Amino acid sequence: MTRWILSGLICCLVASALRAENWSNWRGPTQNGVVAGHNFPTEWSDTKNVAWKVKLPGAGASTPVVWGDQIVLTCAVDGKNAVLGLDRAGKQRWLAKLDDERSGKHKKATGCNPSAVTDGELIYAYFKSGNLACLDMKGQVKWQHNLQAEYGEDTLWWDLGTSPVLTKNYVVVAVMQTGPSYLVAFDKQSGALAWKQDRNVDAPSEAAQSYSTPIVTQEHGQEALIVLGADYVTCHAAETGVELWRVGGLNPTQHKFFRSIASPVIAEGMVVAPYARADSITGVRLGGSGDVTKTHVAWTREEKGVGADVPTPVAEGKRFYNCNDKGEVSCLDVATGKTIWTGLTEKHRRAYSASPVLADSKLYVTREDGKTFVLAAGDEFKILAANELNEEMVVATPVLVDHQILIRGLEHLYCIGQ
Repeated sequence: MTRWILSGLICCLVASALRAENWSNWRGPTQNGVVAGHNFPTEWSDTKNVAWKVKLPGAGASTPVVWGDQIVLTCAVDGKNAVLGLDRAGKQRWLAKLDDERSGKHKKATGCNPSAVTDGELIYAYFKSGNLACLDMKGQVKWQHNLQAEYGEDTLWWDLGTSPVLTKNYVVVAVMQTGPSYLVAFDKQSGALAWKQDRNVDAPSEAAQSYSTPIVTQEHGQEALIVLGADYVTCHAAETGVELWRVGGLNPTQHKFFRSIASPVIAEGMVVAPYARADSITGVRLGGSGDVTKTHVAWTREEKGVGADVPTPVAEGKRFYNCNDKGEVSCLDVATGKTIWTGLTEKHRRAYSASPVLADSKLYVTREDGKTFVLAAGDEFKILAANELNEEMVVATPVLVDHQILIRGLEHLYCIGQ
């Protein structure tokens, strides 16, 4: 009997270990695109090293999230915004249809661009329609708010891309647009409004519009939110939304069309803020109070193509990595902003929308045609592999969990690995 009990416990532990990793938000467990796991696939194709491939019930551009034995993503189904729950073999468990879809304007976008976020108890999904929905892990809707109905219509020129984030007590959404802009927080359990903080700045025209996602961090001994967009980096107390500090000067010439898509990352006590349609990056030291533009900007790089327009950088230790719309990948020093190396993944090909991911000293960058380059992380540019997936449009960021890679195309979800 004792032997059977021990065997059962061992089996449970092994099963738990095999499904021990979670990917709770679009940039992964660390919010900066870095994965702690090992032994992820380096080489694959449409027919090689693919564990499974499933056709999704509708289009969407959001990155999946993974918690335990469940995959969750958003898509449009029968003209409705929907949240889909799959098991780890790609089988559908549930499908929750919500409000009417507001379709995307751009060819590579949809009304389901923002990625869901989960704490393992509840799931939060946000859509171009303005709907913010909370569901349990079985797909039952707990509460909903339509931010546009409650606080004003979306004035973005293109398609909503900002994902919700979770603090200790709240789910928070940043709305940065031409006209009234704000951060808003709702109680995670009840959906009751916790706070709403205006974020109206002097950015001109389209520069006032941002598609970036905040970062949750610690500042002055309290939970805080770092927000990039509308020509500023701002830091807010997570419990109240009150602004703690700000850095301006990201658009010194008052360029009308410096809308921002890439989100910031944090490494070594520094906020790395890509801006100006890939033509600038700014390093901002955490800390301070009020306007810290003159005291906390550590460095600024302003040159064509030095940063990234759509993909958010990945940061680990003293380095961070960009990939831009021209197929270039670069490694820069966090402390100084100086370039360590720049490499071209492939001549005459462009377009990266997915953000890079770093795992096991390898950098994964997925192009819009589904081709993923695996590069060596470190002090020199080196391509380890180039993997194609039948040229399906991919704008979602790869998800690396449990020695597998999930790649979400507009029509299919692929699981790479054993």
